[in-house]
Amino acid sequence: MAAPKADWFRADDPRIDQLDRLLEQRAVPYGGLGLEPLDGYLTALVVSPGEVTPADWLPRVWGKAPPRWENAEEETGATALLMLAWETAARRVRVPGDELTVEGALLWWLPDDPEADHGPEVDIGAAWAGGFLEGMDLRSDAWDAWIAKDDWIGEVEAYIEALAVGSYPPEEEGGAPTPLDYRERLEIHAGLPDMLHDLHCHRIESLTPREPVRRAATPERNDPCPCGSGRKYKKCCGA
Repeated sequence: MAAPKADWFRADDPRIDQLDRLLEQRAVPYGGLGLEPLDGYLTALVVSPGEVTPADWLPRVWGKAPPRWENAEEETGATALLMLAWETAARRVRVPGDELTVEGALLWWLPDDPEADHGPEVDIGAAWAGGFLEGMDLRSDAWDAWIAKDDWIGEVEAYIEALAVGSYPPEEEGGAPTPLDYRERLEIHAGLPDMLHDLHCHRIESLTPREPVRRAATPERNDPCPCGSGRKYKKCCGA
């Protein structure tokens, strides 16, 4: 029997609305995460250095304390929705930006006409980016080590932080922050899939054990040549 295919949220999946309602009722009132920050939070975790388990990330979802469930079935259903959100985030980052379809869209709120001119009060991406930064905080030391080694990772963090706070930091000490307008937010939104895919590839590479390359010992001059010619090394490849 073939193994069941992995499940995740597709576009217009009614389970997204179920998760949204669950979080608004059982998490947000207690300092937990809503749908958009949850998506950012999980996205950070699936590209984070090292391994992250549900025991690491679930407590932050609910806020001050996990909900009191009516029964085991209710708890199981809620956990299943959260794991679908995790699988969705994990699947999305594996796809390069130019291959991503609407099925892999970030769970951002966007206005009905995203391409229209909107003022700075339309802070798309702020909630998602705030969740992403919280996810980074779970592995802050490892992220700091990545950023110290690779400048481009620090640039990704800077874009996401700008989304969260609404501005870029001052270019000079004592200067004023540079506000982020709606059009710039939209540009970051368009570039995030590639940034996230790059982080995913970097994470996989960092998890891949590397064995040092060992140079073969050089034969003595009068030893048989290792090429198999039958001649002495000094008269063959060592000439």
